[in-house]
Amino acid sequence: MLLNDKTVIITGASRGIGAAAALECARQGANLVIGYSGSPTSKGQVDELIQQIEAQGRKAVAVGAPAEDPDTGAALVAAAVEHFSGVDVFVNNAGICPFHSFLDMPRETYLKTVDTNLNGAYFAVQAAANQMKEQGRGGAIIAVSSISALVGGAMQTHYTPTKAGLLSLMQSCAVALGPYGIRCNAVLPGTIETDINRDDLSDTDKRQYMESRTPLGRLGRPDDLAGPIVFLASDMARYVTGASLLVDGGMFVNLQ
Repeated sequence: MLLNDKTVIITGASRGIGAAAALECARQGANLVIGYSGSPTSKGQVDELIQQIEAQGRKAVAVGAPAEDPDTGAALVAAAVEHFSGVDVFVNNAGICPFHSFLDMPRETYLKTVDTNLNGAYFAVQAAANQMKEQGRGGAIIAVSSISALVGGAMQTHYTPTKAGLLSLMQSCAVALGPYGIRCNAVLPGTIETDINRDDLSDTDKRQYMESRTPLGRLGRPDDLAGPIVFLASDMARYVTGASLLVDGGMFVNLQ
């Protein structure tokens, strides 16, 4: 029970990596605040997730609000304080990646991506950090960045800067928040099969190429991120801050 009786907030947790992380946190003893977009489809997914969390003997509440809204982080923190008396771990997972070419990138697509992936994250991390500072017992903040923080993508010129920004935000926050005992780290997933890239991976040739680029021989699954997130959230990582952990099956280091 690495997270016994801790309170964990996870954004973008109705499905994919966020949902997998929420379930593993519950298995490790945590209570959850589930952030999601607020859409009817997501609401149904969140209701099912909460049932699964409660089946683990833990508690969960949901907050439906758009990740790009600067006030969403404060709403998530308020829910954690109301229901669980505080925040121990904040996982910024919410993100979008509407693949698009660079030269004709619609301004609204670029701005929506930056607001969702980075700007909203900034203020959510700030809200969580302020609550942790007030509590006086430290805490852990984890950002789900991406291998895309380290490499380019022709159809991701709006997305890769946001993931690099999240990585940089965790590095700077590690310095800014270290005096309060708040650790800040990033996980960098490789190609993980989620809704964000389902259409892209429906191309058989593309899928086979990505698999061949991965030394472990397969694409990632959402639950491949759950263990690393729990580790960074737990006291097992009590001297780890400002770090970035690749979770990519070896894709980044494969030069052949």
